[in-house]
Amino acid sequence: MSDQDELTGPVQVVGTGLLGTSIALACAASGLDVLLSDTSADHLRTASGLGAGRPFDGTPPQLVVVSVPPDHLGAEIAAALDRSDAVVTDVGSVKTAPLREVAGRAGSNRYVGSHPMAGSERSGPLAASSALFEGRPWAITPHVLSSPEAVTLVEALALRCGAVPVRMTPDEHDRAVARTSHLPHLLAALVAGRLAEAPAGHLALTGQGVRDVTRIAAGDPRLWQQIISANSDAVLTLLSEVRDRLELLISAVDAGEGESVTAILEQGVAGTKAIPGKHGGPVRPTRSVYVQVPDHPGELARLFADAGASDVNIEDVHIDHDPGRPVGLVELLVAEGRAEHLLSSLEARGWVTHR
Repeated sequence: MSDQDELTGPVQVVGTGLLGTSIALACAASGLDVLLSDTSADHLRTASGLGAGRPFDGTPPQLVVVSVPPDHLGAEIAAALDRSDAVVTDVGSVKTAPLREVAGRAGSNRYVGSHPMAGSERSGPLAASSALFEGRPWAITPHVLSSPEAVTLVEALALRCGAVPVRMTPDEHDRAVARTSHLPHLLAALVAGRLAEAPAGHLALTGQGVRDVTRIAAGDPRLWQQIISANSDAVLTLLSEVRDRLELLISAVDAGEGESVTAILEQGVAGTKAIPGKHGGPVRPTRSVYVQVPDHPGELARLFADAGASDVNIEDVHIDHDPGRPVGLVELLVAEGRAEHLLSSLEARGWVTHR
């Protein structure tokens, strides 16, 4: 019997926003009976209409998934533990704060925190997808009293959703997401904030680089304030480290110390190389191939078809639109050793490329 077979349902999902509805859609697609709860009648109606499940009718669940904003997690987890004998998990971005609210209470052995590492700048049930978690890490964070059966059931939920369970302690999780999620979001917000009142002439020079750096800053400010506050200790430690590095950079730029600036930039390069590659494996060297694409229907599909016919796997794609012409510049990231072959193949098919 696989771990997924441990979860037979029903599954109650409390909170039908992006994550909650996506989990409900994935569970429903796998054949589980899904019960939906939300204080927002509109969200509940929308999620039900999407096929995520049916409104909660009192049917005892096997598993309760709490997917509410961070400020309400502890209270909702406690209420779920009190309502039934079900195993309870939550999918919040911070794990130690809600655990402090439920630790020691009756039934706390049935609680196992979790956190799927997937999301979107968009929010609400209409942004949900049953495939949101496919191949993504899903942190499973049992505490010292969590029963083995409860841990297995929460891992089964992650597998049902197509994710890869990664077990760690709540404290370890919070330090990890502070580094890989919360700090990047704050720094993206600082950079994006410098654009809000920029002269229009400056913004006309916007390229893909600034879009890459600021994309995640579009997330809901109120939600992110709650996340940062709940994980303030870990975030403050990292912000202090960044502040020290920023002061070094300011001093180096002010004094014209090129070698010091280079050292900081080289550390950044080393950091990008430390990020795991596809499927968690080592990073493989890639090279960018730039292709000019007319900005009208069907051209992007034709480009991908021609790239596929070249027998070259595309690792990633970025699109930058030319503000002065009806064309776009598409950046295809491919294995370094395949770039020249792709360039030649696309050029032979009439594409304008840039080396």
